[in-house]
Amino acid sequence: MSERHNPIENLSRRGFLQGAAGLTLGLALPGVSLAAKPGAAAASFEPTPFLRIGADNSVTVISKHLEMGQGTYTGLATIVAEELDAAWAQVKVEGAPADAKRYNNLFFGGAQGTGGSTAMANSWGQMRQTGATARAMLVSAAAKRWKVPAAEISVAEGVLRHAASGRQASFGELAEAAALEAVPATVALKDPKDFRLIGKRAPRKDSAAKTDGSAKFTQDVQLPGMLVAVVAHSPRFGGKVKAFDAGKAKAVKGVVDVVAIPGGVAVLARDTWSAKKGRDALAIEWDDSAAFKLGSDEILARYRELAVQPGLVARSQGDAAGAFAGAARVVSASYDFPYLAHAAMEPMNCVMQRTADGLEVWNGEQFQTVDQATLAAMFGLPPEKVTIHMLYAGGSFGRRACTQSDYLREAASIVKASGTRAPVKLVWMREDDMKAGYYRPLFHHRIEAALEADGSIRAWRHRLVGQSIIAGSAFESVMVKDGIDAVSVEGAANLPYGIPNLQVELHTPKDIGVPVLWWRSVGSTHTAYSTETFLDRLAAESKQDPVAMRLKLLGKHPRHSAVLKLAADKAGWGTPLAAGKPGERRGRGVAVHESFHSFVAQVAEVTVQADGRVKVDRIVSAVDCGMAINPDNVRAQVEGSVGFALSAALHGEITLKDGVVEQGNFGDYAPIRIDEMPKVEVHIVQSAENPTGIGEPGVPPVAPAVANAIAAATGKWLTRLPFQASELKA
Repeated sequence: MSERHNPIENLSRRGFLQGAAGLTLGLALPGVSLAAKPGAAAASFEPTPFLRIGADNSVTVISKHLEMGQGTYTGLATIVAEELDAAWAQVKVEGAPADAKRYNNLFFGGAQGTGGSTAMANSWGQMRQTGATARAMLVSAAAKRWKVPAAEISVAEGVLRHAASGRQASFGELAEAAALEAVPATVALKDPKDFRLIGKRAPRKDSAAKTDGSAKFTQDVQLPGMLVAVVAHSPRFGGKVKAFDAGKAKAVKGVVDVVAIPGGVAVLARDTWSAKKGRDALAIEWDDSAAFKLGSDEILARYRELAVQPGLVARSQGDAAGAFAGAARVVSASYDFPYLAHAAMEPMNCVMQRTADGLEVWNGEQFQTVDQATLAAMFGLPPEKVTIHMLYAGGSFGRRACTQSDYLREAASIVKASGTRAPVKLVWMREDDMKAGYYRPLFHHRIEAALEADGSIRAWRHRLVGQSIIAGSAFESVMVKDGIDAVSVEGAANLPYGIPNLQVELHTPKDIGVPVLWWRSVGSTHTAYSTETFLDRLAAESKQDPVAMRLKLLGKHPRHSAVLKLAADKAGWGTPLAAGKPGERRGRGVAVHESFHSFVAQVAEVTVQADGRVKVDRIVSAVDCGMAINPDNVRAQVEGSVGFALSAALHGEITLKDGVVEQGNFGDYAPIRIDEMPKVEVHIVQSAENPTGIGEPGVPPVAPAVANAIAAATGKWLTRLPFQASELKA
């Protein structure tokens, strides 16, 4: 299999740095001072760009990754505190500024950003060394002060002690002296058997601030003289403003200015409500001559036509065409997946202000390097003159990592068009993001399998049709090879099952003008569903147990097999389910999938009502994400993934009519409600492997496990999402 199949895996292979003892992990960066200079202020000790120890005994971890609810701040702090031997209570976390020279994502090369479930994986060795480096320098400083051998000094809970003399000192007391020590070239890292924080439960570092309201999100930013901007966007993608009348908008109390920008008209006001009222009062004539005008059904019709034609080959193994020619039986199925919105709790927003010689930005920042470069180009500035302050974000699911920097670009356009030097806060309403944002691409799949007489799979052909997320972005040269967008086929082109003849093909339509973007677990959101439900269908055709069949095909993939066995065991696979009420049908289904180097198997138990409504009763998850830094956070992420995935499977669908998005808010694009949330059990495989991601891998197996449970209960195979009750009526 070529490298192109999994972009995050490819980046990981190029940039992954192992966290073994004694390795130097890129902390000595060009132009970066790692230790405080002699004579510097005694306020803090900064041994690396990722850590600051204050004279007040505070330990501040600098997070290069966005905290958007996934627990990044807690995970990174845990790694540093472990090697530093800090007291957990003294540790706090700050978001790093945009500065790729110091804070690049090691898997993204020279770029800073959060995505692809890489935060822990790319930071693991780096943050361990940060903590160990600081600890060594503190010990060295104490040894000199007390005139004792460094080997005789112990560190625990933020205190250094010399048992023989009875001396002790806190980190804060030694900070100034430690800052004068030379940064060691190499340091020894702890043996995992000595971990006291990693692998244990630790309270999250963002929970208290989010509970008492002190956490700072973009919407909390208030600056002197700040204006709020709300934008009227074209109802159709690609539409432009032909003419507008701002008279009524300017008459709204609090409105300061109205300006035309690419793709819309912005109203600036003293507050959000006035800006919205002004936006609603605008009279705009739109030019739709170049706008996209197809509806969802028309797009799907085109995709289905393409799916019967050969596409570009993403993977070819054996002789699939020949194997089909001699098959005892051929089974086929087609699948439809809709556009999906990210629907993060906090819609898009940012604050931007021109300064005397640059630009200052406050944002829940996910793609620092891309956004910094975009803004620098728009204002004719060197990137270092664009200062980005990273705040908390109220969710993202990929939306804030926009390859086109869309909402930041929009804010910049408003600042430029208005000519204001006042800070401007751009605020998108829920409807703005739902109707004029970016979406998980709509996809159509066609899968065929050639079976032997005994039911074994002789060949597998998978053809996918859908838009490329990467085409036209800065990542195209790396992630699109020979016309294949690796994101489109991930989870399909790296199918782990031992099938001798296998071919995966892709069609990428270039004339569909709907903006698309990665969405939590990206390509695996649709490939896991089609492959795992189709495999169950083949198991039924050949009268094989779905778990046993998978295990037989996973002989070369022990980590897949391990999570599958664990989930099946914990779920009581093979035992009868309790009967439902009269008219109810109950079933159990399974799915297993790898994404972002993590392995997840899930068993779902469902009840299908006589009217076709589906109630998911229980989800049992088994997870192998390498070493679990914070097991409680791993469980929380998988539990959240289940809710997120079920929202899409049961309800999620963005539809277009004549090019206009029909949904606008949670009323017609509903997340699951609390009474729809199943009981979720999460079992973590104990592992000595380096940590991998967990923010996304819990999503892909949910929908196929549920669909397979529905099929077990009803005998009906659902080939389109979201599930339709009309297809399941008794």
